[in-house]
Amino acid sequence: AVMWRAVVVAAASAPARALCRAPPLPPPPPRRRAVSVAVSPTAGLADERLETRVAGLGPGQPVTLRAVAADERGCLFQSCAHYRADSRGELHLGTDASHGGDYTGVEPMGLFWSLAPAGMERPYQRLVPRSTDTPMKVEMLVHQGHSLPGALPGPVVAKAEVERWFTAPGVRRIRLKEGGVRGSLFLPPGDGPFPGVIDMYGDEGGLIEFRSSLLATHGFAALSLPYFDFEDLPKVMKEFNLEYFEEAARFLRRHPKVKGPGVGVIGTGKGAELGLSMITFLPEVVAAVSISGCSSNTVADLHYGEMTLPGLRFDMNKVSVSDTGVFDTFEALDDPTNPANSPCMIPIEKAEGHFLLVVGEGDRMWKSSLYAELAMGRLRQHGKENFELLSYPGAGHRIDPPSTPFCQVAMDRVLRVPVLGGGESKAHAHAQEHSWGKIQEFLHLHLG
Repeated sequence: AVMWRAVVVAAASAPARALCRAPPLPPPPPRRRAVSVAVSPTAGLADERLETRVAGLGPGQPVTLRAVAADERGCLFQSCAHYRADSRGELHLGTDASHGGDYTGVEPMGLFWSLAPAGMERPYQRLVPRSTDTPMKVEMLVHQGHSLPGALPGPVVAKAEVERWFTAPGVRRIRLKEGGVRGSLFLPPGDGPFPGVIDMYGDEGGLIEFRSSLLATHGFAALSLPYFDFEDLPKVMKEFNLEYFEEAARFLRRHPKVKGPGVGVIGTGKGAELGLSMITFLPEVVAAVSISGCSSNTVADLHYGEMTLPGLRFDMNKVSVSDTGVFDTFEALDDPTNPANSPCMIPIEKAEGHFLLVVGEGDRMWKSSLYAELAMGRLRQHGKENFELLSYPGAGHRIDPPSTPFCQVAMDRVLRVPVLGGGESKAHAHAQEHSWGKIQEFLHLHLG
């Protein structure tokens, strides 16, 4: 009986023990990968397109991508765009569209061309490299959620740093003090000879080198040529002598690394207009790229031997000022079609070389579309077809190499007021990318 009771107790307690045993744990949820952002190449040329990918997000997760950069003076620039991860929790800026922020649509380089002064900085500043031997460093940040431009963004879940170089390895920069000529000569690596190009900017003055150094990375011997407000050159644009530009063209043409028979010139604004005078009067110059230039001489009289081209003047009474204090100079330049101003017209029909005219149809600095039409009309009148036109709807005044940040309003160096350059950011960015390839094709075609 005792034995039987023991068996019964054991049997009765077995289910009780089974009830006390914990049920098996459910399998752990799959661990989400850490969020990562990968930019390729992490160090590359400033005119090169990047590939940006984000991984490790939740399906459909909203994020804000930001780019942050500082110029040489420490001024901070930033941009942002809103994205949603795909079903795999990934993003690819080459195929996925931004839904808000500083731009919308599929824009692989949108975070770069929309960089603008941060809220605490003075507005209307350009992000332009002053030095070509150090890269522009850009931090790419991924934030949780969608945050508006200027608002405090959500927590950072991933970041990466990118270096944008304006000079390729092996490019040589030679500072010039050759006779009266000042500037910097950029030579590609190798023995050459290379097609030679003179590069000039507009009425901001000084030495601006980043386009020249990029041209050298693409196989051109590029002379960045200042023409006022640099070293012992004139401080202001009062009058110019074409002999200075002739000396520069002859120096470049004779350089042992430069192939012949002639050299080219690329200019923006006032620099474009000077380029038109150079190809007209100087046999050394056989190809001219005019970006947002005028077909007449402007502001400063241009002398060459006994000849003088007077400059069209700006009538400040025709400048309009917005409620926010932005100056619009679109109507201010004297009308080049007025017969009284015909002595200012550059007689480009005398040129033996070839012209590439690049204009933004949204240019508000002046009427560069009209000036290109006048130039082409003058050439056609003389039976010439030695020109091409690149005309971009929605692009503004200063069409630079690709991904250069768009700046609709910029502080004028002379007037010291914000001046409207015009254009719309996305259209302007596309114009910069397309024209840069076409400019190089044109120069290679006509310079060898």
